[in-house]
Amino acid sequence: MSVTEAQAGRDLSWQEFERVELRVGTIIRAEPYPEARRPAIKLWLDFGPEIGERRSSAQLTRHYTPETLIGRQVAAVVNFPAKQIGKFVSECLVVGFPDEAGEPVILSPGRPVPNGGRLF
Repeated sequence: MSVTEAQAGRDLSWQEFERVELRVGTIIRAEPYPEARRPAIKLWLDFGPEIGERRSSAQLTRHYTPETLIGRQVAAVVNFPAKQIGKFVSECLVVGFPDEAGEPVILSPGRPVPNGGRLF
């Protein structure tokens, strides 16, 4: 199989990419989630007036504490269906990149931007 053939199986169309609503929100509340199977933090995010507030459970305990997350702007996918995580309902997916040990590092804008802004 050539590189081009392998890539073709992973490529997505522009129309498919446009369906992913990757937006910026500000963490307004964060709490430890000790009941989760893997260490996690419960987050409440403000995505502005169009989307409002959403919740997320994120496995961020390696690099973050609830206190250091409050007020931070982060990128999240807001158009996934809600998912039950133990007794908590996650309504969006906060995204990041793995560090050298595979632990998540949050994706954030380099400067403040309006909540709800969509990645383009």
